Amino acid sequence: MKYWFLWLLAGIFSVIGGLLALFNPFVASLTANLLAGCTFMVVGVMMIISAFGDNGWGSRILAILLGLVITWMGYNLVGHPLIGIVSLTIAAAVTLLVIGVMRIIMAMKAEYAQFRWLLILSGAVSILLAFMIFSNFPASATAVLGIYLGIELLFNGVSLIAISLGRKSQEELVA
Repeated sequence: MKYWFLWLLAGIFSVIGGLLALFNPFVASLTANLLAGCTFMVVGVMMIISAFGDNGWGSRILAILLGLVITWMGYNLVGHPLIGIVSLTIAAAVTLLVIGVMRIIMAMKAEYAQFRWLLILSGAVSILLAFMIFSNFPASATAVLGIYLGIELLFNGVSLIAISLGRKSQEELVA
């Protein structure tokens, strides 16, 4: 890796961002909401524009309607950030619940027998996290997204730092 130092810097910035998010999860939740809203708006507009290249009116109308809905969702997340945080937190909790149940169901299949306890444990943790979010709702909405963002940035940064240092040592061996 020729530019290992850039990966190291990216990792350091990610760790710093993760720590900042964990120190102030409400601001990080607002940031995640704003990022999601802007992303939805850009994707929605791109879908609307690309719809004019589709063949047939059925495809065009469906793509335009879907693009409008996605743009509207993004606009609402940006325009009403507190409601957006609540909505995204509910979506995260429901997703955790569904993923947890699916992992436990997968664990019962014979082909996953060697990973059964790991899948059951992982599924149980996901279900527990979902119940923790719902049990403290709506207060949990102010922190959950920020904490998730902080943890993701922290682990991303640590892995980038490890990869960059590993690549640096490989580069030194080759040189």
